[in-house]
Amino acid sequence: MTSTALIEPAWMTTFERLLQRCGVQPGDTVALLSETQTRADLIECLRHACARLQTQAFQITMPTVADPRTPLIRSTGASTALAGNAAVVQALASCSLVIDCTVEGLMHAPELPAILKGNGTSQPRVIYISHEHPEGLSRLQADDDLEALVKAHSKRLRATKVMKVRSAAGTDLQIALEGAPSGGNWGTTTKPGTMTHFPGGLVLAFPKAGSVNGKLVLGVGDVNLAFKRYIEQPITLSIENDHITRIEGTGVDAQLMRDYWAAWAEMEGHQAAYAVSHVGYGLNRAARFDSMAMFDKRDFNGTELRCAAGSFLYSTGANETAGRYTLGHFDLPMRHCTVSLDDEIVVQDGKLAT
Repeated sequence: MTSTALIEPAWMTTFERLLQRCGVQPGDTVALLSETQTRADLIECLRHACARLQTQAFQITMPTVADPRTPLIRSTGASTALAGNAAVVQALASCSLVIDCTVEGLMHAPELPAILKGNGTSQPRVIYISHEHPEGLSRLQADDDLEALVKAHSKRLRATKVMKVRSAAGTDLQIALEGAPSGGNWGTTTKPGTMTHFPGGLVLAFPKAGSVNGKLVLGVGDVNLAFKRYIEQPITLSIENDHITRIEGTGVDAQLMRDYWAAWAEMEGHQAAYAVSHVGYGLNRAARFDSMAMFDKRDFNGTELRCAAGSFLYSTGANETAGRYTLGHFDLPMRHCTVSLDDEIVVQDGKLAT
């Protein structure tokens, strides 16, 4: 997985601008958190960007953890690289900024709250750099327009009681969102004690238990990001009280998903992997849904597809709001959906309506 590609000046400029939008100042203490399977080109780009901005940067590299007893884990946002190491957590908590270059990211990692809390005199902010090729990341720089758009849709989502999602393929979902934590990400943060990820351009919510019912139809060209596959034959998922209760489809895509879900249920002894994690839609007009076809799997993590303008994202797996915990996770970006918030359409047939 580790890349040995030569870096390009434009990639370094991308990360320099990113850090500037995160409020990095000369003399700031910046931690580059990596693991043994982190892409070398990401670290090199960021190291040069930190040097250009005259920060006090240092790198911590943790061993990549692999557990042969579990199914393979991809795209979870719950890195196991820190492994509860208190000394490392303390070092990260003392920084101005932590640049998270772990493969899976710290978004749902158990050590994140302690890092964001700080050490009493310093409170860091954390930015996760999506673990993919810098060429793809360089097209998706944050700007003022994207930040304003995400903030506006985040406000609308927080006020929503019911999200409805429909499509010509047969999707018909009703999602109760009243009281559900929700928010948005535009790819940068300047506020201490917060975390974001780059690229950005996405709003999402974590529904409470028993909030999602209906049918989700993955059509041809929709995406399973855990497998890094475009769907080639339709899959119909029946959802009752958050949980997928039926998986209909005759192709290899459906079979692979059945097997993966069943593996987590058997290992964990519960059905949490079948349940909803979060739902949302993309707002980044620079993101392309066809980009996954241009990269090898090891060079692509798929954040671009999650945040592509007009895409709908349905994810299964861990949901702290609903009290469910699992390492099984699917991110399923979908095209051609119509999304409404309290009957006001925000996405029409896969295109942003507002």
